Amino acid sequence: MIAPTSQRSKISHVQNSTQVITRFAPSPTGFLHIGGARTALFCSLFARHHGGQFKLRIEDTDRARSTDEAVEAILEGLTWLGLNWDGDVVSQFERADRHRAVATELLQTGKAFKCYCTPEEVESLRETAFAEGRALRSPWRDRDPSEAPDGAAFVVRFRAPEDGVEIEDAVQGDVSWAAKEFDDLILLRNDGGPTYNLAVVVDDHDMGVTHIIRGDDHLTNAARQTQIYQALGWDVPVFAHIPLIHGPDGKKLSKRHGALGVEAYRDMGYLPEGLRNYLLRLGWAKGDQELFTDEEMVEAFDLDGLNKAPARLDFDKMASVNAFHMKRADDARLADLFWDAIAGREDLRTDDTARAWVFKAMGTIKDRAKTLAEIEDQTAFLLRPRPFKLEGKQAKALNDEARERLSRLRDVLAGQADWSEAGLDARLKSFAEEEAVGFGKVGMPLRAAVTGGAPAPDMSFVLAVLGREETLSRLDDQL
Repeated sequence: MIAPTSQRSKISHVQNSTQVITRFAPSPTGFLHIGGARTALFCSLFARHHGGQFKLRIEDTDRARSTDEAVEAILEGLTWLGLNWDGDVVSQFERADRHRAVATELLQTGKAFKCYCTPEEVESLRETAFAEGRALRSPWRDRDPSEAPDGAAFVVRFRAPEDGVEIEDAVQGDVSWAAKEFDDLILLRNDGGPTYNLAVVVDDHDMGVTHIIRGDDHLTNAARQTQIYQALGWDVPVFAHIPLIHGPDGKKLSKRHGALGVEAYRDMGYLPEGLRNYLLRLGWAKGDQELFTDEEMVEAFDLDGLNKAPARLDFDKMASVNAFHMKRADDARLADLFWDAIAGREDLRTDDTARAWVFKAMGTIKDRAKTLAEIEDQTAFLLRPRPFKLEGKQAKALNDEARERLSRLRDVLAGQADWSEAGLDARLKSFAEEEAVGFGKVGMPLRAAVTGGAPAPDMSFVLAVLGREETLSRLDDQL
């Protein structure tokens, strides 16, 4: 039975710690889950805020899922997101001998025992325990192992205490469970393989972990692990169990919501700093501030800002946050990321001239885009192969009268000495006055001819970026 009471009662322990060490311990799934990425971010920020360390451990005891490719996907996701861990990556599987040694220690102190029950006997015992409203208790808790048949298979079980367990969680508050909720937990399987709760406790202790931030689906595990810590006489870390991320519909995030892995957001054109900022605000707050630089995140983050209510993904807000970081990003870096994103595309120009145009335009274009994917839309007027095939409104904009006017404008631009944005802006306006028409009569056909109708900034900026030769060539294509 879970009974939350006061919140964040352990936060004061942070000040008393000589060293703060958080860890992120994902299980390989073939990608870095967006929820796992948020957990890693929180662990990293908390450690950096307190001048501690952020450790990475891969819980790879499930060998079927823990392929090299799956582990590499986690490492790549964390690296792309900019979450750099301290020290070497720890493999839980490679520490199995240490886990077995601790299980042996528990056997020697009577805190664990060998259970020789067959699977059928365990099932029968479980049914009886459930009917009687109590936890499973193995009959081998108090039997002499010599009574077991020669060569009989056994598991090593933890001798569950008869008292309940209580933890002080930095998010959930005081949480308690009755003893009847905990079976005699298996520590070692009949093949000698360590189980999750044993391995986690041993690894966290040996890695010096002082604070564990993770999803609240691990809350019951915290109770089991606390019992093991206490049986071994080890200090129990500070737990902070955060609610899971929900989809926009308020339901638990699943495949139906799409984009579960960090790589999906990378491929959609989000910047790592934009995603970091957005994930920060999923379940954590500092007043009404929404936008954070990395330095501000480290300075502001602490456990007292974590919420107990589940956070919902909001893709509009995610794009808005990313737009803030797009505006702040270095133009050359954005250009490089953009070229990487469209590598191999044969329907776009990627030659040196096109690259120079994109770099020159990036300072303006990035203010019009929320993601790298939108930069593709905003650079289409630069990169679409010529000649443009005009259709719909764009074709109508180039009627006979407009073509005659563009022909005169072409001659004017051919002789234009000042090809700066300001100079071109002034010349286009004066040309409209000379023609005795509104600027739209000049700007609309000019935009159709030079951009093909693709989204683009002001025409004076477009012409300045393209240069005289390209501008006149595009006009000639349509004239």
